[in-house]
Amino acid sequence: MTVLEAHDLHKTYTGGDGGTINVLSGVDLSVSRREMIAIVGASGAGKSTLLHVLGALDRPSRGYVVIGGEPVNGLNEEQLAALRNRSVGFVFQFHHLLREFSALENVMMPLRIAGKDTKASRSRAEELLARVGLSGRMHHRPSELSGGEQQRTAVARALATDPRVVLADEPSGNLDLANGEMLHDLLTEVVNDLEIAMIVVTHNRALAARANRVLLLEGGRLSETVVSEVIV
Repeated sequence: MTVLEAHDLHKTYTGGDGGTINVLSGVDLSVSRREMIAIVGASGAGKSTLLHVLGALDRPSRGYVVIGGEPVNGLNEEQLAALRNRSVGFVFQFHHLLREFSALENVMMPLRIAGKDTKASRSRAEELLARVGLSGRMHHRPSELSGGEQQRTAVARALATDPRVVLADEPSGNLDLANGEMLHDLLTEVVNDLEIAMIVVTHNRALAARANRVLLLEGGRLSETVVSEVIV
């Protein structure tokens, strides 16, 4: 079952000199349930831009994205926010947890935004934090958690609303080897167990090796590649 489709995506910006910068130049992509896609490429190739367009955080200059059978083009900002909340989970290199809230409250946040009541939100958040190995740390604030624990909290938050696809941008880029491997194990596990799709932008060969497909973004286009092409 196809979860996310991208058709002929283009993204252009106007440079400081008034010239046109082509970041994406006709990207096509299809991702299915229980599939992890790794996107690799040189720094500045547009990988994060592509992820933002795929996740409806940014609009393409041309082309369109379909998430869970729902076309993204034509939606207003409120509709886009609702689509992201129910269908897309995000994990970034920097966890972006809310510092004043506990891990439990951070994971509850997307559920409360979606209109779930406090009891149901708390139950779901507790379940997910236990899944990522943080049942004993859920009442700690981000400053009281290690880097690996913060990122696992971010993964739990990304899964809160049972999304169709998770988009991860250098998720282990800020972690040491041991915590990175623990996170890689977790990401692989949730793709298979929860039957979701995942697109991971990474420079990490170990993480890319776990993907079902590795795609190289170069010259604004995607092409199939192998793990050895991952740039570190």
